[in-house]
Amino acid sequence: MSALTTAARRFLALACAFALPCAAAQAQVPDADWILQAVARPAPSRTVFVELRDSPMLKQPLRLQGEYRRESDGRLVRQVHAPYAETTTLADGEAVVERAGRAPRRIALAQAPELAAIQAGFGALLAGDRELLRKTYDVQAGGAREQWTLRLVPRDPRLAAALARIDLYGRGAELRCVESHPAKGAPQRTLMAGAAAAADGVADAAALAALCHGDAAR
Repeated sequence: MSALTTAARRFLALACAFALPCAAAQAQVPDADWILQAVARPAPSRTVFVELRDSPMLKQPLRLQGEYRRESDGRLVRQVHAPYAETTTLADGEAVVERAGRAPRRIALAQAPELAAIQAGFGALLAGDRELLRKTYDVQAGGAREQWTLRLVPRDPRLAAALARIDLYGRGAELRCVESHPAKGAPQRTLMAGAAAAADGVADAAALAALCHGDAAR
């Protein structure tokens, strides 16, 4: 998978990370409009995350911990605290990746259609704008309001060639997990909010997947 595709999936997870609790769950079948309105949250905001990356080259998934921030000026920041320190900032038409001892890496969104498409999804998720989101993805909602899913399937064939879909899992107005499914390879899971807190001390891959999907005990 290309570095741009990996960065794009991370950026979407970053955008989703700011969907924190803001309304009570209701025992009704949700639609995409209800979910987007429930998870929308104004800046500034932040939330912790636990991200799992799997690879045939790894004996077990790499576990990253950190926080996502949405600043008042519109910047989106993904800060990894462990097992290494890295900061990714999305602003002013580019993504900037910074690590201590290295020159910042800059990716211009205008030269990366995949990232430009993901950036369009950011605004839609944060604003609760279904129509804007539909320009980039087919949107499918499922489950119940107390435990729902939102599936995003890329419309652009170029994006779909790298990214099969993104599944969002939540409870009420809390987005708890973003699961990205590349066209090839294992899914990448980012646990947030209550799911990230519940993952503290949990190392078993199956247990972490259950937390993502909402299958574990509440």
